[in-house]
Amino acid sequence: MKIAVVTDSNSGITQAQAKEMGVAVLPMPFMIDGETYYEDITLTREQFYQRLKDNADIATSQPTPDSILKMWDKLLKEYDQIIHIPMSSGLSGSCSTAMMLAGEDEYEGKVFVVDNRRISVTQYQSVKDAQMLAAMGMDGTQIKKRLEETAADSVIFITVDTLKYLKKGGRITPAAAALGTLLKIKPVLIILGEKLDSFAKARTMKQAKTMMMNAIQKELDGRLHDSECRNCHLAIAHTDNEEAALEFKKEVEERFPNADVYMAPLSLSIACHIGPGSLAVTATRKMEEEHEKN
Repeated sequence: MKIAVVTDSNSGITQAQAKEMGVAVLPMPFMIDGETYYEDITLTREQFYQRLKDNADIATSQPTPDSILKMWDKLLKEYDQIIHIPMSSGLSGSCSTAMMLAGEDEYEGKVFVVDNRRISVTQYQSVKDAQMLAAMGMDGTQIKKRLEETAADSVIFITVDTLKYLKKGGRITPAAAALGTLLKIKPVLIILGEKLDSFAKARTMKQAKTMMMNAIQKELDGRLHDSECRNCHLAIAHTDNEEAALEFKKEVEERFPNADVYMAPLSLSIACHIGPGSLAVTATRKMEEEHEKN
């Protein structure tokens, strides 16, 4: 059985990477000053951050039903089934849209939409996991079941460089943003499942990085049952902050010497809400099947 894996550009997978990996990536649309742009098709990361810095009016959107169906129809000419992994249902409506479309008679038993509440580098890991499970001989029903069963095995901690974009998106009040800017507060946020929530407050980026590494250690000690980080994937992500991310990656590798540490930019959908200059660290428990494969 041939199984195709589809995701969206919130996974951080570029169109070039998608070709190398053998997956399909739906580009996320953005409305910028009233015009529609598509991530990595008509909008580069550099262009996005420049427009963000220029205070353009930027809004996130979701792939149209037509664009989803066109991709599915094209793939089903070559593949028997499709595993579709959109960004977390708690952060976008794109998951519920895809699930509704997959419920149509012509896609029943052929398209399996996974809601495992992932985004960015954790969503990327889900794509790799889906490919691994397909290579092991699982069908669409089994892969969807395994990915959703392990939905909670992941966490992201993010620290932002500026409160401007959280204020702009209404996630904090103007008064809180003004006070936070005055006190030079670097909030640490958490994505655990379906929501982007406040986690802690730091006064410097150095302190924020320490808080995030301590928080990852606490997750490893508790929920993820992997204190020495031998059975989890770690990842570093950033918004237009590669140099600092590389430095943070080294610090994380020193703190967790047993871990493999992947690095990639955060998705533009997150960047839209938190702005440039952020850093993130994530932990995702390896699937049991990965141990069997190795």
